[in-house]
Amino acid sequence: MPSAVLTPSGALRGDRAIALFDEAGKFVNGKRYPRIHQLRCSFDAVMRTLHLRSADGQLAGSFQMDRQLEPLQEWLGEFFGVPVQVRENATTGFPDDTDAPGPTLISTATLSEVASWFPTVTVDSIRLRFRANLEIAGVPPFWEDQLFGKAGTARRFQIGNALIEGTNPCQRCVVPPRDPATGAGYPEFAKIFGARRELTLPSWTERSRFNHFYRLAINTLIPADQAGKTLHLGDEVRLIDN
Repeated sequence: MPSAVLTPSGALRGDRAIALFDEAGKFVNGKRYPRIHQLRCSFDAVMRTLHLRSADGQLAGSFQMDRQLEPLQEWLGEFFGVPVQVRENATTGFPDDTDAPGPTLISTATLSEVASWFPTVTVDSIRLRFRANLEIAGVPPFWEDQLFGKAGTARRFQIGNALIEGTNPCQRCVVPPRDPATGAGYPEFAKIFGARRELTLPSWTERSRFNHFYRLAINTLIPADQAGKTLHLGDEVRLIDN
């Protein structure tokens, strides 16, 4: 996207605004339901219409979010094999890290470096596996590790005219080892990743933040007075705290 607006919660407007839940009130996501990798979807934000199909083409449907919520939930229940509830929160979204709900950030060079650790995995696949909101070009691998400091601190930086606070390197889950399109796992992905991450940790990285090395991308906070500001493609990223 060429631009994104910061919301009062610190999220990017529209990011993770819709989520799926099971009967226990837990997220229906890749961590708990690997079948989600077999779901194909697109969303028309103007018409608020969600288009869904299964990877094998046996299930397909289109649903207008404001008028067809119940049929949508029935379709998803058939796909997953369990009752599914669809919830929407346009104000805060449903962030993974509720303590640092700002956009996650990584550099293009980091994605390329990580892809080189796995001979059969492409850069685009790594990008989809780690799902960062913002990507920085023109910097060396792991440059973004400068954007967090010791535990309990936040490191300030700017993107364009927006002030952002980096908080911690993001702990990863069971999803990145899986092929985004098929769900097939890469053998010993987390083990290989952790060993290579430790080996390539830059001198500027605050090593004390790594109780393990299966961490990638930066979690952030957005100060309340930055709500409404817009991040643009091509904005400069500038460090404030060193």
